[in-house]
Amino acid sequence: MAIVRPKEAYHQRTSEEMKKHLRTPEWSLREKIALSCRILADEGHESALAGQITARGEKPGTYWMLSFGLGFDEAQANNIVLCDDDLNLLEGDGMVNPSNRFHLWIYRHRPNVNAIIHTHPPYCSALSLLGEPLVAAHMDTSMFYDDCAFLAEWPGPPIGDEEGKVIHEALGDNRSILLAHHGQLCACSTIEEAAVLSVFIERAARMQLLARAVGEIKKLRPEIAKEAHDYRLQPKAVGATFHYYARRTLRKNSEGFE
Repeated sequence: MAIVRPKEAYHQRTSEEMKKHLRTPEWSLREKIALSCRILADEGHESALAGQITARGEKPGTYWMLSFGLGFDEAQANNIVLCDDDLNLLEGDGMVNPSNRFHLWIYRHRPNVNAIIHTHPPYCSALSLLGEPLVAAHMDTSMFYDDCAFLAEWPGPPIGDEEGKVIHEALGDNRSILLAHHGQLCACSTIEEAAVLSVFIERAARMQLLARAVGEIKKLRPEIAKEAHDYRLQPKAVGATFHYYARRTLRKNSEGFE
């Protein structure tokens, strides 16, 4: 006779097994930032010098980021620079990205956010032109269910305080946001989570555009969508996913990570 258990029992078993088996390398934060840049370059997120990846530094009011003037595919741990809360260079050889000012607004108002990724990938950018929010209606993109905001009006290039105020208010308590006429942003507790969500929000946008070209999207039942959201965002699973993308990227080019 087949064993039938409540679904919660399997969730618990899976969580315990992931804690035991899904181990990831002890990369430094600067290495993780550089790997996130490389991963997103491989995933088609690069747009010349547009887009930014930042993370909180060890000291309050400090932030790590890729030196301005470099593309995501050129990122290495040694060209990640540290700045203060007014974008003054503190450590490293390079220029602080002036477009990261709007990141500071999110960090100030969201103490649980330790990493932010903003990119202009093609499908998110295309969806952002239509004036409609992201629809999380597939298991692979359920991590965005009730967790992805939408900014309907573009406030202009995000180099000033006004854009920071508008974007952080639109983001609210969500992890992700689709920015009209602009791109996507993920604000998360870890750089791994921000990178994985950035990969999958582009996949979600692509699915949405493909489905909409054929017909109307059928939405998920809320209780199932919420279960899938929480399941897909388990830290061990997110870490293992980041590690997979990092391994794939390093197989192509390990320069600066040997």
